[in-house]
Amino acid sequence: MAALAEAMRNGIWFERPKFEEAEYKYQEYLVRSSTGENVVATPVTGTKKVDAKKEGSVSQQIAQARQKIQNSLKDSSSSVAGEAEVEALRKQVEDMAKENELLRRMVTEMTQKFDKLDGRLSALESQGDGAPSKPVPVTVEEETDDDDDVDLFGSSDEEEDAEAERIRAERLAAYAAKKSKKAAVIAKSSILLDVKPWDDETDMGELETAVRSIEADGLKWGGSQLVKVAFGIQKLQINCVVEDDKVGTDFLEEEITKFEDFVQSVDIAAFNKI
Repeated sequence: MAALAEAMRNGIWFERPKFEEAEYKYQEYLVRSSTGENVVATPVTGTKKVDAKKEGSVSQQIAQARQKIQNSLKDSSSSVAGEAEVEALRKQVEDMAKENELLRRMVTEMTQKFDKLDGRLSALESQGDGAPSKPVPVTVEEETDDDDDVDLFGSSDEEEDAEAERIRAERLAAYAAKKSKKAAVIAKSSILLDVKPWDDETDMGELETAVRSIEADGLKWGGSQLVKVAFGIQKLQINCVVEDDKVGTDFLEEEITKFEDFVQSVDIAAFNKI
C-alpha cells in the first residue's frame, strides 16, 4: 500500500487504458452519428453491421480520432514538462529576489557609513578653519631690541667650534696613549742556509762551529744537518731565526763567507716569515 500511495503521489495514471478505450468508443460513436450510418444486429453473431459504402470514410475518421488521442496525450506530457520549467523559473526568481534584497542591505549600510565619514570630515574642516588672527602691531623699540639680539659675527658658533675641537683633541690623545701601551709586533723570519765546503776533506764539524760563532742582536741559530752533494762532498744545512729590522740575509752571507778556509759559498735554501 505504501508503494501504491507513493506511485499515486508521483502522478502515475493506472486507469489510462480504460480511459483510452472509452474515448475511442466515444469518438467512434460521434463519427457514426455524424454520418447517419445504419446499424443492424446480425442474427448469427449479434454484432453491429456497417454499411459497406461508407466503410472507407469511417476508417479514415477512426484514424483521425486515434491521431487526436495521441496528440492529446502528447499535450498532457508537454504540459507536465512545462510545469517543471515553470517551477524552475519560479525558484530562480525567488533566488534573484533574495540576492537583490541582500545587495540592497549592503548598499544601505555603505551609504550610512559614507554619511558618517562625510560628517566627520566636515567637523574636522570646521575645526581647522578658524578665524584669521589680527596682526600684532610692532613698535620701534621692539624692533630695536630684536636687532640687538642678533649676533652678526657668529660668536656663539665660534665658541661651539672651539669646544668641539678641544673634545676631538682629547679623544685623539687618549687613543694615541692607548695605542702606545700595546706591545709592538716584531717581524721575524725563518731562514734555511746551505753552506758548501771546498772539498770532501773539509772538516764539517769545525765549519758548523765557525758558523754558530756568529752572534748578533736579533739572531738565533737553530737545528742543522749534513746533506750529501756528490763525490763524497757534503754541505751544511743550518736554520736560524732573525728579526727583520736587525738582521738580514746579506749580513749572514758576508759573515759566513769570511771563513774562507772552510766555506766556498752560501745559498738561501728557504725563507719564511713568522
